[in-house]
Amino acid sequence: MTSVSDIKIIDTDTHWSEPPDLWTSRAPASYVDRVPQLSEKNGKRRWWFDGDIAIGTSIASSVVDTEGNKMLGAAFFGMDNDMVHRSSFDAEARVAMMDELGITAQIMYPNLAGFGNTKFLQSPDEALRLITTEIYNDALAEFQEATGQRVFGMALVPWWNLEAAEAEIRRAHSIGLRGIVTCSNPEEAGLPDMSQPEWNPIWEACTELKMPVNFHIGSSNGNMDFFGKAPWPSYGAERKLALGSANLFLGNARVIGNMIYSGVPERYPDVKFVSVESGVGWLPFFLEALDHQLSETAPNEADFLTMAPSDYFRRQFFGCFWFESAGLRTAVDYIGAQSILFETDFPHPTCLYPRDDAKIDAALGQLTDDEKRQVMSTNAAALYRIDL
Repeated sequence: MTSVSDIKIIDTDTHWSEPPDLWTSRAPASYVDRVPQLSEKNGKRRWWFDGDIAIGTSIASSVVDTEGNKMLGAAFFGMDNDMVHRSSFDAEARVAMMDELGITAQIMYPNLAGFGNTKFLQSPDEALRLITTEIYNDALAEFQEATGQRVFGMALVPWWNLEAAEAEIRRAHSIGLRGIVTCSNPEEAGLPDMSQPEWNPIWEACTELKMPVNFHIGSSNGNMDFFGKAPWPSYGAERKLALGSANLFLGNARVIGNMIYSGVPERYPDVKFVSVESGVGWLPFFLEALDHQLSETAPNEADFLTMAPSDYFRRQFFGCFWFESAGLRTAVDYIGAQSILFETDFPHPTCLYPRDDAKIDAALGQLTDDEKRQVMSTNAAALYRIDL
């Protein structure tokens, strides 16, 4: 029987605690004072954008302290990069941590920009937003190279301008990046929703370049709600974080359902979509509900779909699991092992750290050896074009 220690693991959701000089060290002179930078103003240490727009606190969003111990609860609040493990932000330290944890490769997502590049929209200057996005993607390519092609950051997309978005996808591919992460609900900002023809050049570019489209939980302003709407107001910070996070996992149901019903997967059968950090146990019910509702309540409007919604998911979509055990076998039986990826969410709260083979093996014990290798390694290798 194959153990997790026998597999070259690809971790499909990790994060980067961006260094304070990421943008200022790379910006043209005319933009140095306007790109994101960490400084103190009016007694508050914040990330500032376009001079005086506060887009984030100094928190590193890492629960791994400088000695490599995991912080539980809300202890990580207020911890900046100087107070967390260097693997949260440094390429050399990240590789050393990966070796310690037995991880072959990682996919990496942002913190500061928001999980769908929504924070930069707060500046009215579109040229500034674009150069800020380009600088981040250049830094990703440098980080990827510095890790010896083991950590693959997903490119930010300037989704508020679809012509610029297509160009940046093509540029990101040309510098070696392997996929994109974008806003899940652009209609919130007044753009056409993703079913509309304005988005076709994006799907065509992603088809041509084999760039998977990743939707991380919380990748729109409406979906990013750790504390506000889900928990009851009488709760303290820890209970709000716990309940808010659990509800956040399910937020991607909206983009999955809309994307399938839109007909985009019908028209672009080679584009791959990833629902990141959302788990997989709920997918069988939700996909079955999409199948049922389509036949019951939309028999005329969606007659252009040639397959059941769940079949589009099986062909083109992926879900990511990490702490789950109870629903894993059911998910594999319903959608197939080919549609499931493994993640740790390192170094965020709830991440799988430190490595616990007994817990992972207990979950994987429900799977065949071939299924284990698919979900832990080979699915991601094929999707993100990673050599094992």
